[in-house]
Amino acid sequence: MPFMPERASQHPHDQLALAVALVLIVIWGGNFTLQKYLFHLITPGGFLWARYLVMPLCALLLLRWRFGRWLPPLPRKDWMQMAWLGFLGHSVHVGLVTYGIHWSTAFSSSVILACGPILTLLILRIQGLERLTGAQMAGVTLAFGGILMFLSDKLLGGNWRAGGGDLVLLVAAAFFSYYTVAVKPVMEKHGPVLTMGYATLLGGLPVMLLSVPAGMAANWAALDFWAWVGLFWSILVSAFIGWLAWGWINTVRGVARSAPLMYLMPPMAGLFAWALSGEHYSWIKIAGAGVTLLGVALAQYAGQIKWRLR
Repeated sequence: MPFMPERASQHPHDQLALAVALVLIVIWGGNFTLQKYLFHLITPGGFLWARYLVMPLCALLLLRWRFGRWLPPLPRKDWMQMAWLGFLGHSVHVGLVTYGIHWSTAFSSSVILACGPILTLLILRIQGLERLTGAQMAGVTLAFGGILMFLSDKLLGGNWRAGGGDLVLLVAAAFFSYYTVAVKPVMEKHGPVLTMGYATLLGGLPVMLLSVPAGMAANWAALDFWAWVGLFWSILVSAFIGWLAWGWINTVRGVARSAPLMYLMPPMAGLFAWALSGEHYSWIKIAGAGVTLLGVALAQYAGQIKWRLR
């Protein structure tokens, strides 16, 4: 009798969720190039200031819509947890990602950030929450080897700014991986809407205040109508609505079925960067990206397929 993979019964909105996920991948892939264009006009600090003027307001509106109150009550201990999560997810992660993308390239940024799952696995292993199989360790090793291949042309060519940007993005991915582990019990207790709302408020407001000088110094007159549309698209659609939609997609399809779609984002980001900003890729860079994504996929999914007799 042949062995066949187990299949869960499909959710009624499974096909709709898949379609929304594919649209999101396109939006997120294009957002790397869009952000680099905006950084050129208003600087990364100006972008952060604008983002965290808008995002906390969106978070308040979301809380009001979902709970009927602007600030639903929380115990003091939970306030401290939310503040810590906001600091990790917004103050540190988003701040580092913004400057990392600015210093690096759109395609490189998407590939480095796609390494998040292996960093999450390593954090779980360090905390003793999960044991890694031999196949998973092979995947981790392969992914880091791919990163070295991917960075080699920049480092050997003396392009320290772009290489440094990639390293900043790798640190940012590590912070987000830690955030992913730390936020899980909080989401299980309070739900994703309340957690996202308070984390955005408590983590975003400090970034906005720290970015005031950069926001005041930014050349806002350089933004024409379509640049303003791009700015609000990047903040509202790609960031805020996008992550709300991704949460719904994971609920409908499950994380295990949705996560592999994220590996489509680096190729999509590369296509946008090539078509719109003239990025070019050497064969070593393309090979390094492929090895990195293969290693991430192996590390994340090795041993997760359950088989049963048919």
